[in-house]
Amino acid sequence: MATLILVRHARSSANGSGVLAGRTPGVGLDETGRGQAAKLPSRLEGVPLKRVVVSPLQRCRETVGELVSGRDLEPVVEPRLSEVDYGDWTGKKISELTGEQLWKVVQQHPSAAVFPGGEGLAEVQARAVAAVREHDRQVADNEVWLLCSHGDVIKSVLADALGLHLDSFQRIVVDPCSVSVVRYTETRPFVLKVNDTGSDVSGLLPPAESESAGSDAVVGGSTGNTAAETDSRG
Repeated sequence: MATLILVRHARSSANGSGVLAGRTPGVGLDETGRGQAAKLPSRLEGVPLKRVVVSPLQRCRETVGELVSGRDLEPVVEPRLSEVDYGDWTGKKISELTGEQLWKVVQQHPSAAVFPGGEGLAEVQARAVAAVREHDRQVADNEVWLLCSHGDVIKSVLADALGLHLDSFQRIVVDPCSVSVVRYTETRPFVLKVNDTGSDVSGLLPPAESESAGSDAVVGGSTGNTAAETDSRG
């Protein structure tokens, strides 16, 4: 039962200007984003990290910079967790794109959305989920690992973990430098947190073996101690 912490990169200069940065090189964090990233080590204090995996883009590497330097971890760069290739939309202002016919598809039927000169959102989910599953298999049970990626990428991974069709992933909110948590088991993932921006993270600690019921879901509701508890309470 490895536990995955998904961190969206902190606010970038493109976020602040309303531009769809995509894979444009040289897009780093703005002042607000640097402040958000500086708080990440204290937010995750006491949470053991076995591995940190990052998108190759600058804003993700900057977000985890202080976190990994304080723990003497070398981030693993994973191209499959890179931002969506928005193709011809890259670098344009969001306000200029909302009138496009494709914008409605992205909002209402994202599984069918393919960006001109870029990739489709279904492709994004396929590559991201494949990367997550592969890295998760390389981490032992009861260990915690972290990935830092981008909003649509993380939303697609969360949709998969929640058993949602990709067409529902726009219902998920993932803010800059937010933390979401998924615990993977042999038969299903458990989603523990979504879009957390600063609360207590003690629940991220993996459960003791004696407290874990493996892949069984809790009947009647969790008591708040573990993702899958040995008792069922009404």
